[in-house]
Amino acid sequence: MSVIVTETYNVPVEQVWKAITDKDEMKIWYFDIPNFVLKEGAVFDFFEPGDEKKYLHRCQVLGFEPNRFLKHTWTHPDHSRGSSELLWELEKTDNGTKLTLTHTGLDSFSDAGADFAKENYKAGWNEILGKSLKNFLENNGDKV
Repeated sequence: MSVIVTETYNVPVEQVWKAITDKDEMKIWYFDIPNFVLKEGAVFDFFEPGDEKKYLHRCQVLGFEPNRFLKHTWTHPDHSRGSSELLWELEKTDNGTKLTLTHTGLDSFSDAGADFAKENYKAGWNEILGKSLKNFLENNGDKV
């Protein structure tokens, strides 16, 4: 079971790459991930926004090629034994950059309950890429 979301941004591919791999930029539009390191094998953790420390996410970088793709695992160790994978693919277009995010293995979270249903991931990724990242990239890095 997968979710695929594609968005196009009117900015150069290098700017999108920086937004998805620079922890200072990610903190503005995505999640606060203080231990993110762009290195194969590196593990990073984060929670949903807010002070509740809700939904621990633990991920491991599986591979990357600057300005082309980033691939990492995506798990919820406090809620599920499952593991999924995220692939962020960047492609230059005439007017900017096309980002395709593919989140595979969502069925592995079936032991975690309704909060981890495919529909919730689809809605979340559409919001994150279609609103948060788009506003960040196309409105001069302003907070969403």
